Order: sequence, then C-alpha cells, then structure tokens
Amino acid sequence: MDKIIRTYDPITLDEMSGIKLMNRTDTKFVTTVDRLMLLLAKARDEYRVQEVDGRRIATYYTAYFDTPDCNMYTVHQNGHAGRQKLRIRSYVDSGLNFLEVKTKNNHGRTKKKRIDMVGFDPMHPDHGIRFQRQDEQYKVYDEFLRKHLRYDPAIMSEKLENHFNRITLVNKSKTERLTIDTGLCFHNLLTGRDADLTGLAIIELKRDGLQPSPILEMLRELRIKPCGFSKYCMGSAFTNPSLKRNNFKERMRLVERFLSRMN
Repeated sequence: MDKIIRTYDPITLDEMSGIKLMNRTDTKFVTTVDRLMLLLAKARDEYRVQEVDGRRIATYYTAYFDTPDCNMYTVHQNGHAGRQKLRIRSYVDSGLNFLEVKTKNNHGRTKKKRIDMVGFDPMHPDHGIRFQRQDEQYKVYDEFLRKHLRYDPAIMSEKLENHFNRITLVNKSKTERLTIDTGLCFHNLLTGRDADLTGLAIIELKRDGLQPSPILEMLRELRIKPCGFSKYCMGSAFTNPSLKRNNFKERMRLVERFLSRMN
C-alpha cells in the first residue's frame, strides 16, 4: 500500500484546510484491499495524497460510547434518520485526541462537534471513563455533552473500540476528498469478542455536488458500488450477537464474502 501511495504528489494540511465543500455530499463504498490497489493505480494522476511529517498513511483509534441498552446502535439499526454517535477519536501519530458528537439529521446531513480529550492515551486507553463532574476537566466535558448530546452524559459508557489506518486523497481541482480506511480491527468491551476486518477497505467520497468526480467512473469500472458502513454499528453487529441485526445482515454477508476472497 505504502509503495503505490508514494507515487502520488503530496498535499499538506495547510493546503487541505483551504478546501471548502459548501454543497457537500458523502458516499461510502466497500471493497477488498486487492481491489483498492487497482483503484489507487488508476487514480494517481488525478489525486494528491495528504502528507503529515512524511507520513501518508495515518493511524487512528476510536472508542465508541452508548447507553446501557445500546440505544444509539438500535436507532441506527432501526433505520431512523435522526441519530447520534459519541466517540473519542485519536489521531495516534500526532497525539491529538477529541471527544466527538456526530449528529445525522432527517435530511441526511451530518454535523460533528468536538472538544480536546485531555490526557487520553490510545495506546493504553481507559475503558472506565464516565462523563460525570468528578473534576474540573470533566465539568468541561459534561457541559459540552449537555449542549450537543441528546442523551444524559452520565449514563454513557464505552462499548466498542477499533483501530484502522487512513489514507486521504484530494482531487487536483480541490473539489473533493477521499478517505480510505484499511486494517479495521474491533474489540467489544461488553462481550470481549474481536472482529478482524483487515482485508476490507472503506472508501468515503466527500465532494461538491455540483462538480464532476474523477473517481466515480473509476469505481464503476472496478464494480465498486456505494454501500453504507457505520464502523460503530458494523463492529458491534459482528462482535455482539445479542444485538438486533436485521438491517445489517445483508451488509454483513457482503463483508464476509469480501473477506472470504482474501483467504
């Protein structure tokens, strides 16, 4: 993976910050790492790769929180459009950690609010975090969550964690971003079960809806089709058989077919 990414022209974080997608649409695609390699070979003349301190593949860690009855998962599984996710997202290479609330409204738009998670260590994560007013810093988290979260922060606890690697591409017209996640591994804190999806690639296209996209034709040529994929929900579905999974079963079978091709 790194070898082909090294053939791309780089783009810096400063240049990335100037990309404003005012009429943004988001579309996810799921494929195998083998198929992804073909896509990366096709796309190299049309895209640049984000580079930070010489690294073009970034390491991520995420801890997902939910209510005691996993209501956030259930709302998504049941197909409700107005839903939220609560997580700690760690950019492992840079040492940045954020507490984030993601809200998807009834129109399919996603908004993300975040605050620094001080002192969090993704290499040795604290799985006993509770958002209560036990010290001054947690008062800051409590106030942030009570402003943006529809749930009582005090009842939230960690349910799932994952690790993955991310490549970020930008087309040369700077009208779209492409994030590519590989190496996905999940661990469920409730069941103790793990799910290894390292043969999978999750591609998310974020683009200005008014502009043509170079990658869409390449995806069509390789028969890589749009497919919704929530890391929290899919990771939970694969690692907690007690959860309702009716609406995820088709995607789970697709993932299993992809992974079987890698073996």
